[in-house]
Amino acid sequence: FYDVKIYKTDGKNQACAWNVAIEHATGDIIIRVDAHSKIPRQFVSRNVFNIQEGEDIVGGGRPNICANPNPWTKTLLAAEESLFGSSVADYRRPAAQKEYHDSLFHAAYKREVFAEVGGFNEDLGRTEDNELHYRIRKAGYKMCCCPEIISFQHTRSTFSRMIKQKYGNGYWVGLTLGVCPQCLSYFHFIPFVFLLSIIGTLLLWALLNQPVFFAVIMAMYTMFNFVNTVGAFVIKKSINPLFLILPLLFPILHISYGIGTLVGLIKLPFWKHSLDGSAQRRIEEIKEAVKNNTVIYDDEHEEVL
Repeated sequence: FYDVKIYKTDGKNQACAWNVAIEHATGDIIIRVDAHSKIPRQFVSRNVFNIQEGEDIVGGGRPNICANPNPWTKTLLAAEESLFGSSVADYRRPAAQKEYHDSLFHAAYKREVFAEVGGFNEDLGRTEDNELHYRIRKAGYKMCCCPEIISFQHTRSTFSRMIKQKYGNGYWVGLTLGVCPQCLSYFHFIPFVFLLSIIGTLLLWALLNQPVFFAVIMAMYTMFNFVNTVGAFVIKKSINPLFLILPLLFPILHISYGIGTLVGLIKLPFWKHSLDGSAQRRIEEIKEAVKNNTVIYDDEHEEVL
């Protein structure tokens, strides 16, 4: 790559850093790639090609990988790759043909997209992309998932980091509900509902001596747990004895996510009261910066004044 520039940010989160990058970008296409990722050699060229074919925003599937494969990290990878352990979102998995989704990982955007909708909401921690993509859809743009584009996300290398990740995801879902509920899906709240169902049925059992509801919830969960554990063996086509502990890992991940959402909802009124409107002003600043900060290059890659 030619003319690589590095900018510092005094911001508190990833959204702040991405806004700094966007406001200094001068090209026609802006590609977002996260730190915990790996991209193939043709990643940029394939994104550019599909933009030039007429799409406004493009991306591809984003399967998970583990950096240091061993039986334990492969077990964590199996938990993350499972629909039961992670997400049912279509944009996480490679597409067989061009498809349009509500969101994309590691997407490439025409510059004009940010000129119209602005930058990321710096008040948000884990859901800044959900909120941005909601505004993008609202503005009439479509996000195209292309089969020839693929990138990879590194799975957390330890179970404690994975628990922390799930808790953080759930926490920001709870907070985001008070800022932009439209950018969230009901799938985001399934772990929270699962947590409430456990608490509620345990209370019924303790106070009214009614264990049947708790038994039903646990029976249903155990069934899904078993099916997805068997699925891990089938999909991976390998015999990893540690996959047998997936039935223990899944509920810990789900409950961690659900607790995060619960804590986020409890903190929501206080957090929302602390917001000062600076994030919205920053979104508008990015919008104007993208409109004004365009550099035209000649064939020798030199700036034309």
